[in-house]
Amino acid sequence: MAYKHDYDKILTRLTIILSKLNDGEALSVKELAEEFNTSDRTIQRDFNERLTSFPIYQEKKKWKMQDGFRVEKIKSLEDEIVLDIIEKITESIGGNFSIKAQKLLSKIKNEDFSPIYAKLNIEDISDKFSDIQIIERAIKERKTIKCNYDDEKHPIYTTTINPLKIVNFDGFWYLIALRKDILKKYYLKNISNPAITDDAFETDSKLQELLNNSISIWFQEDKEAFEVKLYADEHATKYFKRRPLPTQKINSLNNDGTMEFSVSITHAMEILPIIKYWVPHLFVIKPKQIKKMVEKDIQNYLELSKGVE
Repeated sequence: MAYKHDYDKILTRLTIILSKLNDGEALSVKELAEEFNTSDRTIQRDFNERLTSFPIYQEKKKWKMQDGFRVEKIKSLEDEIVLDIIEKITESIGGNFSIKAQKLLSKIKNEDFSPIYAKLNIEDISDKFSDIQIIERAIKERKTIKCNYDDEKHPIYTTTINPLKIVNFDGFWYLIALRKDILKKYYLKNISNPAITDDAFETDSKLQELLNNSISIWFQEDKEAFEVKLYADEHATKYFKRRPLPTQKINSLNNDGTMEFSVSITHAMEILPIIKYWVPHLFVIKPKQIKKMVEKDIQNYLELSKGVE
């Protein structure tokens, strides 16, 4: 009789099952149900729905991973580097997500030392895994969901939306969705109790292009893009050359190390935080509207700072 473990989280159970499969074990639904103290139906659902993207198969009532596709057999030098980067990114996220990811990666890598370090400020959403799994399924099946949402300004309300994509901007997670044919952005951690309905919806390819060209979550679908022309001094130029903004076009590189470049945006807030971050090394050439916004914010800061000691 297998020991009863309190594996109450789906992700934990799936991680352990994958680790066993990766180690070459042949798994029985009944034995796993006993080990995780759950039903045969739940374990069967793990294999039939949640693990379908992995190279696993069932033979004589035992689930196995195809030998030719086991991770340790196909790892190359390139794979090692990718795994190192993924590992450091998950460390930066922190929380339960990081702990669970590290356990799985350690099974794959079998290494204690990594030459790569990464520091990313990404919020922990491990407490939302069960909700995210439902939303992901709805996105894949193109099914409408009904959920509760807390917009932090009004009482929690129930809404029906067509989920399109889970995205991360500036370290924060959002759900891009359609509500009455209008593109909306929902802060992911404020969504609760999502349920998939029987209603299906159609999508087009415009969203991916919109996301590729966006700088931040402030992008607008129904607004025509406009150009912002900027001047970077020698201190800022090297950084914008190393990591260009989406839609960035260099207009001129000057002998003194400065440059003029432009970006296309659909909302002023896509570029304003970046400009203010780089003050006094980045300047707005045009349009005047954006230039005035930056100057007004700086003036307000100077006025308010007088009263702060």
